[in-house]
Amino acid sequence: MAVEVTLPELGESVTEGTVSRWLKQVGDTVATDEPLLEISTDKVDTEIPSPTAGTLLEIRANEDDTVEVGAVLALIGEPSEADGGSSQAPSDAPQAEAPSEPEPAQEQAPQQTGAEAAPAQQPSTTQEQAPVAETPQAETPAPSEDAAQGASDASGTEVTLPELGESVTEGTISRWLKQVGEQVKTDEPLLEISTDKVDTEIPSPASGTLLEIRAGEDETVQVGAVLAVIGDADAAAAPQSSAPAPQEQAPQERAPQEQAPAPAPAVAAQPAPQQPAPAPQQPAPAPQQPAPAPRPTPAPQQQAPAPASDGEGPNYVTPLVRKLAAEHDVDLSSLKGTGVGGRIRKQDVLAAAEAAKAAATAPAPEQPAAAPAAAAAAASSVEPSSLRGTTEKMSRLRKIIASRMVESLQTSAQLTTVVEVDLTLISRLRAKVKDDFQRREGVKLSYLPFLIKATVDALKVHPKLNATIDTEAEEIHYPATENISIAVDTDKGLVVPVIKNAGDLSIAGLAKKIADLAERTRNNKLSPDDISGGTFTVTNTGSRGALIDTPIVNQPQVAILGTGALVKRPVVITDKVLGETIAIRDMMYLSLSYDHRLVDGADAARFLMTLKERLEEGDFASEFGI
Repeated sequence: MAVEVTLPELGESVTEGTVSRWLKQVGDTVATDEPLLEISTDKVDTEIPSPTAGTLLEIRANEDDTVEVGAVLALIGEPSEADGGSSQAPSDAPQAEAPSEPEPAQEQAPQQTGAEAAPAQQPSTTQEQAPVAETPQAETPAPSEDAAQGASDASGTEVTLPELGESVTEGTISRWLKQVGEQVKTDEPLLEISTDKVDTEIPSPASGTLLEIRAGEDETVQVGAVLAVIGDADAAAAPQSSAPAPQEQAPQERAPQEQAPAPAPAVAAQPAPQQPAPAPQQPAPAPQQPAPAPRPTPAPQQQAPAPASDGEGPNYVTPLVRKLAAEHDVDLSSLKGTGVGGRIRKQDVLAAAEAAKAAATAPAPEQPAAAPAAAAAAASSVEPSSLRGTTEKMSRLRKIIASRMVESLQTSAQLTTVVEVDLTLISRLRAKVKDDFQRREGVKLSYLPFLIKATVDALKVHPKLNATIDTEAEEIHYPATENISIAVDTDKGLVVPVIKNAGDLSIAGLAKKIADLAERTRNNKLSPDDISGGTFTVTNTGSRGALIDTPIVNQPQVAILGTGALVKRPVVITDKVLGETIAIRDMMYLSLSYDHRLVDGADAARFLMTLKERLEEGDFASEFGI
């Protein structure tokens, strides 16, 4: 019976997906868990595997079609099910009627595969032999597959891809740390997994022998997919030794089918001369053009694009790698993969992108020799974008992002309040202790630990800003701790790890935690726990020179603080001796975006004033023993 391939759930709030590319076509044979197609959503680009083994009978969603979660994408079953079980009728029709009527057989031939069309034109003697050979073929593979699966289930423990964080639905296997046949212990790392948020190791759930690896390196798998099987090697040997027996019988039973066309009458023999006929015609032009020798030239041209265009085998490229190549403008056909079987990995793409950048900057020294003034002007100018003067269709991803942002702002009443803070005292204290601090603690002392320390002190006084809202339950939760999310800028986008229990840490502890999280974020070493559980967010837009920002609240949190650039500016201050005077001070703007459903303007202003007073007092000397 045909099995429906449906669009599974691909993450929280994902309700639909767009068919990017079909990896298989109608009539192709597929194995269980073999990728069938690629689906693009607003959160992930992933492959949809086959739920069963068989033949792809029907495709119900074409490329670029947008389908809902649960919609039927295709049908997989036996080739005889393609006609709805009517394949038996044509075989009986020639027996009941005279075999001299070839027209009905020719009309049915296009609906059948090449293997089934030939028996349909043969006399009744050949047709009687075909079902005998087909019956073992339909039954023989099923017991062998069931036996193999039953053996692994009975004698081994499946290693599945666990949940790796909020909204993470898939991961790409970076490297296997163990190989088939090796002994492993419970909780010993088996492989490394890379996702769009974290790179982490998957531990073994049990002790034993690694019996089977079901997902290779650079392969993208869904959460819950079986990656490997661990068990007793001796127990697994017995079922494996008995498995080849049915497989050896299958070729013997197929033999009558291969020999069946031989005794066919002239009706079946007529196509045979027509097929060899083009063969002498193809070699004929070759001797006529020996001089130009065009044949050696196209050969490398056909081999070059193979790594980028193949949909399967060692040259297959995962959606993650393809997307990364598009972002860095890297031609996949020019790369030589370093993965298993020569497969292109994300490291290959990043290396090629770095090489391209180096090559682009190499000719710079030659410009001063030709025209020093023009070269200097060109170096100081901003390079125009290639998008100028062009028009492109808005991608589905961008349309969904636009819709989600508007929906977020409509759901959460967000606005921003800004204050200006004098950080001169902190600047002087930092300049005094930063060198000794770095020697003692091993990390640099930036302004961010001071800002976060003052923020958590203010949150303890104003817990409304440290709350979360559950809209469905209509509840407000006030956590007992301050878990500060910090925005870290990386090559692949913004990542927001969390400093847990930030209210219990000193400035030295915060500085170490910030440095550790930033380093592990940029090196893809974060764990799922590192990016979850935040109660308040701090984003340092001033690190790129921005003075003021209006950041969007990270739901379900109710507030986010944006820190601007620290600049020296003349400010009117009140001195005990001189009175009001103008002085050069280190000034910074702090922008607080908050959810007006819970936080009123007065609440936001009180929080900012508490934060401002804490920073301008500069009372942090005791943190450094002075």
